Amino acid sequence: MDSEPSLAVRKQIAARILTLRGEKVMLDADLALLYAVPTKVLNQAVKRNETRFPVDFLFQLTEAEKLEVVTNCDHLKRLKYSPVLPWAFTEHGALMAANILNSPRAAEMSVYVIRAFIQMRRELAMHEVLGRRLAEIEKVLLGHGVALRDLYQKIRPLLLPPPKSTPREIGFHVKPDVRGAAKGRKP
Repeated sequence: MDSEPSLAVRKQIAARILTLRGEKVMLDADLALLYAVPTKVLNQAVKRNETRFPVDFLFQLTEAEKLEVVTNCDHLKRLKYSPVLPWAFTEHGALMAANILNSPRAAEMSVYVIRAFIQMRRELAMHEVLGRRLAEIEKVLLGHGVALRDLYQKIRPLLLPPPKSTPREIGFHVKPDVRGAAKGRKP
């Protein structure tokens, strides 16, 4: 089971995982901080080992993405005036970066990084399951709504008061003939 420090570390790491281009990523500055190396050293190691970082492991942010990240993430304000565009590492890229750095700190922290990515993936899967379940419930409720509306339309006439009819006359009455004479009499 997780000890409290490792859980706290994973939460800190999870807070630094961003979604860019539909991918969960960590920026080079955050990854370098976790691996206890300067960002420049991390990026140099990545450049020396370019073949280990295909496009699904690592990509460079555009100026617009950099601006969005700086605007939305308080801990990345220092990137605002940097002339260099940051690199974004996917889960596999973060693990590969730890492997090329080959330091005990990078190896230790890469375990936490991977666990944070896995936990986020689990939570996302749970949200997807809940979303599907809510869609099913909504579909059932909409079906019930149609059935209830149909039932209401059928019951509504029964709830209305009966139409007023002329009261029936009681007793014997002589009705005048069309010519004004009473029926049965001869003029």
